[in-house]
Amino acid sequence: MLDILISFFQSGGAFMYPILVVLAIGLTITIERYVYLTAAKNKNRRMLAKIMPMLKKGELKGIMQLTSDSSATVSKIVAQGLSNYKSARRRDDIEASMEESMLEAIPRLEKRTHYLAMFANIATLLGLLGTIIGLIKAFTAVAQVDPSMKAEILSTSISVAMNTTAFGLIVAIPLLLFYTLLQTKTTEIIDSLEMATVQFVNQLTKFKNAGNSSNDS
Repeated sequence: MLDILISFFQSGGAFMYPILVVLAIGLTITIERYVYLTAAKNKNRRMLAKIMPMLKKGELKGIMQLTSDSSATVSKIVAQGLSNYKSARRRDDIEASMEESMLEAIPRLEKRTHYLAMFANIATLLGLLGTIIGLIKAFTAVAQVDPSMKAEILSTSISVAMNTTAFGLIVAIPLLLFYTLLQTKTTEIIDSLEMATVQFVNQLTKFKNAGNSSNDS
């Protein structure tokens, strides 16, 4: 099996190497992004498990201390909402401050993921380009040989030239799958942050309304 793969790669020509480089870069980005997003999701989940019970008890100072010591994305968003809680006159002011913090966090979550789709296209195009150049060389070569050998040489040259297209597709398809996987994972994190923001603002609004009611009485 290994000999077949080596023979397949070597017979594909020079364009197999840039496609291989694209594969290596794509896999590196995929692994780095998957590890980062998984860690971010777990951090947010653990932090929310600590924040929500404290929020229901009204322990806002404790939450502020907890979020200031954490690197989780949700911690920065919650800390931003708490810092504007007392000065905010309306619910929208708290939401706006937390959404601003979330907008700053989203690019870090989406960072480099879009390159996978680009690399998938590049791998496909490199494969096609290698095939076209291989076909040009094949037709040029058969023009100078004996007519009885043209069919055999041409069929062999075409099969070799098609190797680059095959390899380009072999690289492109997994990269597109990895891109979709990371996009889905990123969307899940963003949705959880939005949900946490709504829950947090709702609870803060209850505290604020309760405080206003007690002052009025």
